[in-house]
Amino acid sequence: MFSWLPQLNPQVKILAWGRFLSEIGTGFTLFYAPIFFVNQVGLSATEVGLALGSASISGILGRILGGLCSDSPKWGRRPTLLLSSAISAIASLVLAITVNFSTLVLGNLLSGFGTGLYWPATEAVVADLTEGEQRREAYAVTRLADNLGLGIGVILAGALIGTAGTYRLLFIMDAISFVVFFAVVYLAIQETYRPSPSREETESDRSSMVGWRAALRDRRLVVFVLVNVIFTTYVAQNQSTLPLYLSKTGFSAIAISALFSWQMIVAILGLIPASRALRRFSHPQALCVSALLWAMGFILIWLTGVAEFGHLAWAILGMGLFAIATVSYTPSASSLVADIAPVDLRGVYLSINSLCWAVGYAIGPSIGGWAMDQSRSIVYGFWLFLALSVIVTIGILQYLDRILLKHN
Repeated sequence: MFSWLPQLNPQVKILAWGRFLSEIGTGFTLFYAPIFFVNQVGLSATEVGLALGSASISGILGRILGGLCSDSPKWGRRPTLLLSSAISAIASLVLAITVNFSTLVLGNLLSGFGTGLYWPATEAVVADLTEGEQRREAYAVTRLADNLGLGIGVILAGALIGTAGTYRLLFIMDAISFVVFFAVVYLAIQETYRPSPSREETESDRSSMVGWRAALRDRRLVVFVLVNVIFTTYVAQNQSTLPLYLSKTGFSAIAISALFSWQMIVAILGLIPASRALRRFSHPQALCVSALLWAMGFILIWLTGVAEFGHLAWAILGMGLFAIATVSYTPSASSLVADIAPVDLRGVYLSINSLCWAVGYAIGPSIGGWAMDQSRSIVYGFWLFLALSVIVTIGILQYLDRILLKHN
């Protein structure tokens, strides 16, 4: 499957396979969970929204602990991944037997915590096993595996619902996928964390958050966090606000589904070429390219609603640009953080990077949902506002590029 991809450490390829299999399970529940809990369990949409949102709260705690555990000589990346997959499997089983609001909240709290533990550890493993430009391609490969698994899972889930008619089985399949990932890590992934001697001597200090304080004193990381929250807010608009906007502008559910399938195909096909094309740029410069693509995409989505003709064509072009913007952003962002992080603080640095996603997904749906409930001028103008915000994004990235050049 990955023979045509860049030459990478075999452990990275094994991890990519594990993530591919795990994301198939995630795809089983991604779009269908809210439908199941409202239509079959009988909960209100508000209750389901609150319960799903609770995963972000536990996810913040999971990301903090995930970074600390990943960078601990007494714990490390591999045990953190094993713990995250075990908790996630239990969470899926809890969701499979959900019959009321409290059980749904419990399942989502466990799910968010498991996911939070997962991201700092898995990103740190990739960083440990790669260097330089190879690192960006390695992150691209693992993201490609994620997207492929997710797409296959969504398709299989639709077929399973059509034949078996049961949603609870989807969560059981998701739990099985986490067990499979647990087995892959347990049997085939080695511990990659190698603490420096000085770090081993100060382990007691590390447990008191010295690592986090050191990371937050790094001006490069602080500036990156600011711009990364903006990027993750953009990504959240694509996944939460855009479907509502397309519906408001007259697109049917089938058309919206087809557009997002198109976007996923573009992302899968464009991930590796985009990563290779951006090799010539520094990480902040590559992120500037992504920001410009987001701006053009926002303008095209605005045209989707206001143009007198070609609504579908504008939507196809805009969502295609969003796909390329996303795959240009994710490997460059992770590589930048891994490159500036001290070896024995990679877990903490990547945990902070992961926390940006939690913040962006708290901001994005909130402001996007508010905009979609306003007058038509605000509904349409919201996308132009996002396009203009890219000016600020690029300004911060240019400042970050200068800081990195001075540091080097």
